Amino acid sequence: MDIIISNSSGVPLYEQIEEQIKSQIMTGELSPGDVLPSIRVLAKELKMSVITTKRAYGDLERDGYIESVIGKGTFVKNINEELMKENMRFAVQELLENAVDNAILGKISYGELAEMLQVLYEDKSDI
Repeated sequence: MDIIISNSSGVPLYEQIEEQIKSQIMTGELSPGDVLPSIRVLAKELKMSVITTKRAYGDLERDGYIESVIGKGTFVKNINEELMKENMRFAVQELLENAVDNAILGKISYGELAEMLQVLYEDKSDI
């Protein structure tokens, strides 16, 4: 499991861990039943506080991505595809609301915003 942390991104460290693990689960890099490193091991690998990794794992467990079994470890859960898709819709909607707020603030027209979104989507979906 590869996690790359940026201290200059402005995103809290625990959120960076969460997002990268979620992404690896959604792309299939991590499969249901895969064992994740313990909280302590991950903290040591990332050279950060155990509290930070514990928060990330706690949020991932709360959201249904992983489960911890006392004495056995932490595992990727078998995720309901529809629930996962709904979670992604919600996250995208929040980001789009922020983009629309910035577009309005910057006096960017709906047409310009739609064109930007189309270009970005086409660029990313070609990968």
